[in-house]
Amino acid sequence: MKKYAGHYGIVLVTFKDIAEARKVAAHLLQKRLAACCNLITPVESSFWWKGKVQREKEVLGIFKTKKTAFNFICQEIKKHHSYEVPEILALPLRAGAPAYLKWVKEVLI
Repeated sequence: MKKYAGHYGIVLVTFKDIAEARKVAAHLLQKRLAACCNLITPVESSFWWKGKVQREKEVLGIFKTKKTAFNFICQEIKKHHSYEVPEILALPLRAGAPAYLKWVKEVLI
């Protein structure tokens, strides 16, 4: 199960709405920076912003990618994201189904 896992990661990003999330997801797929994008809506987020606790409905994007693509993904998301400080978090992939990870490897540049 770990054959390819160490080379890949999951990037989590929140968006203001589904239109923005779809736009960024399509862009990352087109550039082959992500093999798959899942968009979950609605997500209720609570966070500190400018001295106050805020609560917003957002969309959570889950992007499967190569670890080495993270900096490129950050740059591309920032170009197309409306937030002043977008949440862009990377998690390492420790294990995965071999067939799925093989597919990810084949899809990404």
